[in-house]
Amino acid sequence: MASNNNPSIISGHAQYAKGYAEETIGNVTGNKEWQESGKQDAKAGIDEMKSASQNKSSEPAASGIGGKVEELAGKATGCEGMEKEGAERQAKA
Repeated sequence: MASNNNPSIISGHAQYAKGYAEETIGNVTGNKEWQESGKQDAKAGIDEMKSASQNKSSEPAASGIGGKVEELAGKATGCEGMEKEGAERQAKA
């Protein structure tokens, strides 16, 4: 979560991307620990993004790249709201 204990879309994106990268490395190398760690980090990032979306803080809008990550995370989790917001952020960037 964000350092101020408030959920943040931006830090959630970073956590999701970190987890995705870890899981990918684990998949390529066959390392089960990396795969599991990546899954947990990605889920934590998704949970933080969902929470931040519900709280609608006044943080700056994510970049187009962040919007793409949010859109993909929404697709992966079946969260239509996250998917839609990600697409909107991309269009605004």
